[in-house]
Amino acid sequence: MMKPLALALSIFGLAAVQSLIAVPSADAKIVCRDGFQNSNGNWISTPYCNDADLAQIARKHGVRVSDAEVRNNPAKKYELCRFLGPERTRDYCPDDSGSGRR
Repeated sequence: MMKPLALALSIFGLAAVQSLIAVPSADAKIVCRDGFQNSNGNWISTPYCNDADLAQIARKHGVRVSDAEVRNNPAKKYELCRFLGPERTRDYCPDDSGSGRR
């Protein structure tokens, strides 16, 4: 009586292990290109990808900065915007012209 039960449990155990191995893990990595994020086949502008592109532009101009640093530090982002100038960063940086200061 024990042998059929042990056989059934071992077959069930093997099936469970195989089902765990056969299931691929889902990669939830965000894909960015030129400040746009791929969302179900559509490219949309997102702050995450805008910050990544701003960091990439800064690195091309010799600044040592990570994407996360730009994303998590508004002062660093503002510093990069001033350093790079509006012609390179107009899509990612706030415009000071409408601030009312003269």
